[in-house]
Amino acid sequence: MRLSILAPILLLSAFGARAQAFQPAEIARWQRQAKQVTITRDTWGVPHVSGKTDADAVFGLLYAQCEDDFARVEANYLDALGRRAEVEGESVIYHDLRARLFMDSTQAIALYQKSPGWMRQLLQAFADGTNYYLHTHPQTKPQLLRRFQPWMPLLFSEGSIGGNVSVVPVERLKAFYSRQLAPGTGWQPPQLPAKEDLLDRSSLGSNGFAIGPQLSASGHPLLLINPHTSFYFRPEVQMTSQAGLNAYGAVTWGQFFIYQGFNEHCGWMHTSSYADSMDEYLETVAQQPDGRYTYRYGAEQRPVRQQPVRVAYRATDGTTKHREFTTYHTHHGPVVGQQPDGQWLTVRMMDTPVAALEQSYLRTKATDYASFQQVMKLNGNASNNTVFADSKGTIAYWHGNFMPRRDPQFDWNRPVDGSNPKTEWQGLHQVEDIVQAKNPASGWLQNCNATPFTVAGPGSSPAPAAYPAYMAPDAENYRGLNAVRVLSEKAKSKFTLDTLLAAARDPHLTAFDELLPALSEAYQTVADGPDAPQGDIREAITLLRAWNHNYATTSVAQTVATYWAERLLRLARPRAQPGQPLDQMAMIRFAIKSTTAPEKVNALQETLDELTTSFGSWRQPWGDINRFQRLTGRIDEVYDDKKPSLPVAFTSSAWGSLAAFGSRARSGTQKRYGDVGNSFVAVVEFGPRVRARSVLAGGVSGQPASPHFTDQAPLYVQQQFKNIWFYPEDIKQNAKRTYSPGQ
Repeated sequence: MRLSILAPILLLSAFGARAQAFQPAEIARWQRQAKQVTITRDTWGVPHVSGKTDADAVFGLLYAQCEDDFARVEANYLDALGRRAEVEGESVIYHDLRARLFMDSTQAIALYQKSPGWMRQLLQAFADGTNYYLHTHPQTKPQLLRRFQPWMPLLFSEGSIGGNVSVVPVERLKAFYSRQLAPGTGWQPPQLPAKEDLLDRSSLGSNGFAIGPQLSASGHPLLLINPHTSFYFRPEVQMTSQAGLNAYGAVTWGQFFIYQGFNEHCGWMHTSSYADSMDEYLETVAQQPDGRYTYRYGAEQRPVRQQPVRVAYRATDGTTKHREFTTYHTHHGPVVGQQPDGQWLTVRMMDTPVAALEQSYLRTKATDYASFQQVMKLNGNASNNTVFADSKGTIAYWHGNFMPRRDPQFDWNRPVDGSNPKTEWQGLHQVEDIVQAKNPASGWLQNCNATPFTVAGPGSSPAPAAYPAYMAPDAENYRGLNAVRVLSEKAKSKFTLDTLLAAARDPHLTAFDELLPALSEAYQTVADGPDAPQGDIREAITLLRAWNHNYATTSVAQTVATYWAERLLRLARPRAQPGQPLDQMAMIRFAIKSTTAPEKVNALQETLDELTTSFGSWRQPWGDINRFQRLTGRIDEVYDDKKPSLPVAFTSSAWGSLAAFGSRARSGTQKRYGDVGNSFVAVVEFGPRVRARSVLAGGVSGQPASPHFTDQAPLYVQQQFKNIWFYPEDIKQNAKRTYSPGQ
């Protein structure tokens, strides 16, 4: 049962609070390895890391990441280690407990010891590069982690920072493990978040486009790489080695592989998937006379495994205290909640961290479709779809990867009966069996976190009837509709890097094609009555009726439409039935149907009043309100209307904006500031020589004093792109600094 893929994965470790001091022998070893590594910073500060071996490149990559933003490297591992409470306090204890339920350091160490030799070398290089940075930068003060261990990346259950454990609601977990079953804490079908999160968090996701050679002006395939994440979540880097590694793209802080990117032969873009790769089970539990629990499975009673967990947290007086828990597990997985009828909920998900990490790394060295698909046979990707292109002319799409085989008689969108052996997974589907497309007749592929059954347009996409329902429960969304429209139109002429970029930033906001006609009709209904609206509201309706539904910094209509639509959704949201599943499109259509004509018109009047109160007039161009600002580099950024910021035309993907910018007013501000959406964006052409361009939100450095803190911001807000320096001669010509770690 696939729930959500929006937040970073959270796991746990019992790793001690005090790290052993670095020893002379290991420092000497790091210094020797550092001499085999070269880091070249180009004119944008992008690190091009090269080494004799892949391990050398990993060593240099982690060193460079720590130079740019050690705080984010550490933050991701505090999440993974389940140690946030030691820094942030008691409020995140259950956040850490959720982590420990699924993985701990003992398991990670055991996995590390069983890993192939080549993987252990990379994992050791990960730790060594990070620790060497800490050794050579004593001015850097970690919040908690003063030594990194080679097993730490194995804490991520799918080899990357993203997607699995975060589907377990913390409040439900808290209700169970504090033994306070509160109303609404049992299982509910997945729904959109409420209030502001309904909109700005919808800009998490991603877009991937692939263009086949028949539609390319050069005859070479093209790929768009457009992850939507929280800003500054993935910087851009290049990794090369004399052992054949040469990959460029976005890397998550603290990881040692290119997550979304390309090499000289092929490129891969991951979009968050709702393919059903995990399930929840209802366990019928009984307490025995000795106080222990058993659960029913078939005709037998099996013991519930109990495990003590001790979570450390920072008390208000600054001391470290601990909370003791007894956690519970069945063979399906950990207990994560309880139903009102007393049944316990367990979660089963992919649990093969070594294979997942192997897949994440090895795909960066793929040379074509066949070798990339061979790597996918590791079945180590549980949260992503993949859009692919290679230099041989193949474009392809896979919907998910890790896919359990299940009995189709059950509804896998809901928890299933854990006592029934027929609900067990029956192995995994082979890669060849999952929903996919290769070289479609349309000549293009797209995915925008939506259904795979429109990835290549009408007549060229996979057929739903050919697959089990659980493989692709994903709904369509307004971005997906927009992508199909744009690519279908632009396919009438040949694509270039420029026209692919134009497709990626097409300004049309598809959702308003439904929302504004409904408002116009509502206005006409009210206007024909005895209390016809007058004045500003008539002017606003005229403005909205004339608008082409395209974003622009100068558009007043966009401002009015956005604030009105947000207000309408807030009005309609409480009217949904408890547990009613509502994806983005369903929510907007529900809002249209569940509000009356007077309510729609009143919402417009209230919108004009709100804008007038906030800004002195409702006639505000969108770019005057919707802003990009980066002031401190902190993970929790602050915003200030009195300090410099830049206008942004593009907007939340909830409205169908392909280029996503999730913004909202912050504490103490009237203007809206974005922190999620387009982050790293690139386009690539796979010819005899790779040609590519990219842009990053802000810049590669998290240090406000760095010239690369906001040097890409002007490009970003204008949706302009810089050249990617991929080949040694180009890197050398555009180098600003070349050095080895420690220099």
